[in-house]
Amino acid sequence: MRHLNNRREFLSTMAHAGAAASLSAVAYSRVLGANGRLRVASVGCGGKGWSDLTATAACPKVDVVALCDIDESKAHLGQAAVKYPQATRFTDWRKLFEQPKTFDAVIVSTPDHMHAPISLPAMQLGKPVQCQKPLTHTVHEARQMRLAAQKYKVVTQMGNQIQSHTAYRTAVGLVHSGAIGKVKEVHAWQSGAMGWILVDDRPAGSEPIPSTVHWDSWLGVAPTRPYLSKIYHSFNWRAWQDFSNGQLGDFGCHILDPVFMALKLTAPLTVRAEAPPINKEIWNKSSTVAYEFPGTEMTSGPVVKVTWYDGAGHFPSRKALGLPESFNFPGSGSILVGEKGMLLIPHVAMPKLLPEEKFADVKIPVIPSRDHYISWALACLGEDKTTSHFDFSGPLTEAILLGTIAVRNPGAKLTWNTEKMELRGAPNAQDLLTKPYRSGWEPKWI
Repeated sequence: MRHLNNRREFLSTMAHAGAAASLSAVAYSRVLGANGRLRVASVGCGGKGWSDLTATAACPKVDVVALCDIDESKAHLGQAAVKYPQATRFTDWRKLFEQPKTFDAVIVSTPDHMHAPISLPAMQLGKPVQCQKPLTHTVHEARQMRLAAQKYKVVTQMGNQIQSHTAYRTAVGLVHSGAIGKVKEVHAWQSGAMGWILVDDRPAGSEPIPSTVHWDSWLGVAPTRPYLSKIYHSFNWRAWQDFSNGQLGDFGCHILDPVFMALKLTAPLTVRAEAPPINKEIWNKSSTVAYEFPGTEMTSGPVVKVTWYDGAGHFPSRKALGLPESFNFPGSGSILVGEKGMLLIPHVAMPKLLPEEKFADVKIPVIPSRDHYISWALACLGEDKTTSHFDFSGPLTEAILLGTIAVRNPGAKLTWNTEKMELRGAPNAQDLLTKPYRSGWEPKWI
């Protein structure tokens, strides 16, 4: 059979066959690659959105055709417009989505609370999506994102880009090679101070909204609240439960990513947190979250325990791990305790086998990095495959966010039935799987 030379010929042939109307999203993404170009729209252009955009645009087959940000200032939409002057500019993603024929794929780099509300309609339009971590703000949204990706057959990728770094890839390879034997338990941590917590509760009063900021659009699905400079936009929103998932949400999808991949974890069975009583507005400054997961081929028993620690200076016990008091933990990372030894996985640094004297002569096979951003762009064109697609990152996010529900119910042992999406063990546990949405902003569920 001869090859079809261009998109117009392909669609004409499909139409004559009576099949164009049923063309799948996966097939559509390949059609887009007929001329070798991917037209990308970016929603959220400042901060992490800037690096997501520029890293993706580094792909020689990407054209940036649309930019959307609620902040028109130089640090956000302004700098993106200067770098990509040919792109159409928007301050409301809904206006962008009214023109679906003008773009092929979407980058979503907003605060957590707007990830699903923007990504879901993009997928419903048949658009591939690259979405920042954590994938969503609630467990229900994470499940919806996975179902949507499956239903619309679109290429997806979560922005836990360290997954593609040589350090994490090498660590996963070590576990899969049996270097430390079957894994018995895991300890993971982020011990940095949460500098985005500036206050102990919601401040009173309001300030004038800058002319460059579209505050109502920034709030989106969240309840209305007055504008205050520096407290929310553009960085310190991480402190607030209405907009984020705190330290666990921020770093869990990074640090627990190689743990999930190495151990081939599924959904947790139970989760229990130790933390101070939580304010209804702001996340805690420290917590310990203990998960129990079903054992896998990579673990030593029917259940494997994974414990998370966050807060300034909060680490696992050296004594419990059999480490000397002089052992220096990296600021964030994890330790996998195996039958033959332990594996230290620092965050964005090469792994180490422990005890070092036992493994002194072991040469660690290094697995090279891949480009997390360009692989998504090429996958949209049918030329590559993503590794943090929503079939992987959706369940990872669900587990992370179950931990944040446990933090809101310190001391309670919560049990999770993933098939039924039932969370038991605290009066409000089931309700916290989702949340109310501001009138007029409710997502369309799958």
